[in-house]
Amino acid sequence: MLWVGLPILVSVGSGALAYYVMKARMEAAIAGERASLAEARAILDAQAKTLAETLRATEEAAKRQALDDFIADLRVEERHYLREQKALFLSKKSLVLQERIFFRNIPLSSWVEHEMPVEEGADVEKLARTLAVFTPDLLLAPSVSPKKLLR
Repeated sequence: MLWVGLPILVSVGSGALAYYVMKARMEAAIAGERASLAEARAILDAQAKTLAETLRATEEAAKRQALDDFIADLRVEERHYLREQKALFLSKKSLVLQERIFFRNIPLSSWVEHEMPVEEGADVEKLARTLAVFTPDLLLAPSVSPKKLLR
């Protein structure tokens, strides 16, 4: 009975031992795979975030460039002349300034007319610049106070 029972006991014991050893090896292998999978997911998440930020920055740059191109195509056309009004013995001179805004060659506004009395010997060009409403440096300046635009 010992000759029959002992080999069966040894084979059951060695089988159980092999089972637990293989189970431990598989758990170690699974833990390693899970770690590498977590690392790969972290890398993919970082790349996805970087790609999203790059895409957003590219879209913002494209929008900014489109706005800059649009603003570059805006221009102001102006003309001025002196108007003289005679009434009996009085003669009044006034500077008439007309302006309009263009997008490429399409007028965006009708002529805006401003009239200002002029004294003898006044600098007409300087007066025309101070009277202008659609001055390009005022339109395109990033930080212009509303009072300066409404002068």
